[in-house]
Amino acid sequence: MHFSTFTTITATAMAAFSSLAFGAAIEKRATYSGEATYYGGNVQGGACSFSTYTLPSGIFGTALSDSNWSNSAECGGCVSVKGPNGNSITAMIVDECPGCGTNHLDLFPTAFSSLADPSKGVIDITWDYVPCPVTGPLEIHMKSGVSAYWFSAQVVNGHRRTHSLDVSIDQGKTWKTTTRQTYNFFEISSGAGASTAWVRATSHTETQVIVKNVPMTGDAVVKAGSNYA
Repeated sequence: MHFSTFTTITATAMAAFSSLAFGAAIEKRATYSGEATYYGGNVQGGACSFSTYTLPSGIFGTALSDSNWSNSAECGGCVSVKGPNGNSITAMIVDECPGCGTNHLDLFPTAFSSLADPSKGVIDITWDYVPCPVTGPLEIHMKSGVSAYWFSAQVVNGHRRTHSLDVSIDQGKTWKTTTRQTYNFFEISSGAGASTAWVRATSHTETQVIVKNVPMTGDAVVKAGSNYA
């Protein structure tokens, strides 16, 4: 079930953007060194619970080591991965790799083969976080079973990693905070308290998108009017 809604980037986000002299909207680059392997790949059934999402063309998939995992905060983030031959790919984090070493990426097969011969099995890599080269707006995906009395939602197709979600039933005058779950949904155990709500998504760089009139309906997917700056 898909809905369309009007979305605005809030004045708060614009002020933060200006005061930090572009720092809030520019990815802070840090390079990580580790190893990469590959596995069958799992978007819909992965630890990030992207059950409604299909990876866009040109973006590969990867699982991230549990040593780098932070309660699903990396879900939906994109990384630029450089292989031993100097060539690079962009991959989205959609799953967790339990027991993998620090900075380890378990790539989808097509991602690994774009960097090295699959017969190698394990390769040395360097990688860093980059904005996701997605097209179109971000989407709010409501979890199955949602109602006015139980709120659970995630962001998909984000240009950046999502840091937090807040919910308002009074047109943005006040906001309820959510708690992020290990399976990459943001929840309020007592619900939003209404049949529709505004949802404010904040990226890890502090840019915000407000999605208005999101129905508190299980499995609803609401397209915003924009994406993270």
